[in-house]
Amino acid sequence: MRTIKWGIIGTGSISTSFAKALTQMEYTELTAVASRDLTKAKEFAGKFGNPKAYGSYEELAQDTEIDVIYIGTPHTEHKPNAELCIKNKKAVLCEKPFTLNGKEAKYLIDLAKEHKVFLMEAMWTKFLPVTKKVKEWLAMEMIGKVKKLQVGFGFTVPYDESSRLYNYDLAGGALLDAGVYPITYAVHLMEKLPVQVFSTGVFLKNGVDEQNCVLFKFDNDVLATISSAINAEVGQEAIIIGEKGRIIIKNFWNADKASVYDKDGKEIETFVESGRINGYEFEAYEVNECIRNSKLESDMIPLQDTLDIMKIMDGIRADWGLKYRQEME
Repeated sequence: MRTIKWGIIGTGSISTSFAKALTQMEYTELTAVASRDLTKAKEFAGKFGNPKAYGSYEELAQDTEIDVIYIGTPHTEHKPNAELCIKNKKAVLCEKPFTLNGKEAKYLIDLAKEHKVFLMEAMWTKFLPVTKKVKEWLAMEMIGKVKKLQVGFGFTVPYDESSRLYNYDLAGGALLDAGVYPITYAVHLMEKLPVQVFSTGVFLKNGVDEQNCVLFKFDNDVLATISSAINAEVGQEAIIIGEKGRIIIKNFWNADKASVYDKDGKEIETFVESGRINGYEFEAYEVNECIRNSKLESDMIPLQDTLDIMKIMDGIRADWGLKYRQEME
């Protein structure tokens, strides 16, 4: 089987987690890493068997040995980083949120089609075995028809306006950083877009949201209540409520377990995943297979799905009046 050779742009914590997965996967090679600081690139490379280290993203994008590049930089850098890679005929796996807005996402999608290269959003939650099992349970109607979803993703990080999460200039805020998970999850489980979206948030002086609540209504009268926060422990649980019971997925975004309960709260079935590296390998395997089969997008995360989620978040931020200065007009 062909070994897929990866490059990584960015040396932060999420890139570290992704690199850990790559270096333990079969027929997969971490070939190079890039940072704008060569010292950081070399330090990162030293943790993972010393692949090539570059002090510029351009050098990595021009490396003819690399098949695909993972982008793990701050939100504001996703569009220019992905654009650089695509123009150099490199396949791209770009972290979420894919871009700052729908126009930027559409630009990258069109650019990838023009250059005939693979492009995918790194929404790893969709590829987790637990997520796939939950989808099976819903298709089997184990809890009857779905009536409501409750999904939250929030955590507490001390306020520091210079940090990525709170910094307006780095497109900080709960919606783009945390909210993209439950929003994507709800749409993925329902396999359709909401027909109505309502939202509200709490905002800092610089305009970014520190927490928010979003309500979806789907055309089958299913409601989804969604919350995200960077200053409050709002939970990281998904509850799917049906006519005959409910499904509970703790830490849904990185879940290794899910359970089905009847209306009386009795456990009917539980699925427990085992043997993972750290969860990031599932999306990486998908990318590998797509590249081996000369596909330009994943069936699991079609580019239209990514664009749809970006447009939902665009609409939410438009209602709030929250716009980032770097956004593509």
